[in-house]
Amino acid sequence: MEKSASIDFEALKFKNSKPVETHPDKYIQINVDTAKVLESWALSLYSFEWILTNGEIKSGEDLKPTDREKQEQIMQALENSQPLEQAVLGIGIQDNVEIGSARAVFLTLAYLGAKTLPLHVLKSCESDFKDFRADL
Repeated sequence: MEKSASIDFEALKFKNSKPVETHPDKYIQINVDTAKVLESWALSLYSFEWILTNGEIKSGEDLKPTDREKQEQIMQALENSQPLEQAVLGIGIQDNVEIGSARAVFLTLAYLGAKTLPLHVLKSCESDFKDFRADL
């Protein structure tokens, strides 16, 4: 699936990640602005794995083999209309966004052009994500 592929992001199906499945009462689903999340996540110690120095999201051969394989599995799931694991965000030690579970899903969908995405955050941290929300 190419970056220019036409995807109805509103029609995507998601499933809960393991942390949310294990403790559903501790999480809340919110919709976020992917560009704002990426801008903050670029400060993460792990962003180099998925973000080029010019700020673009890596794809294909630019990714390390394990991330490339994850991205290929996500693309295949999209082509087969299978549900994708919903990402979980947190706040890192440098007060930036960290993408926990389903990082590859979030970044692949952002790479493909998703402007907003539903995901989970801890209820106790909900206020930390006010500036990233697309549903307020």
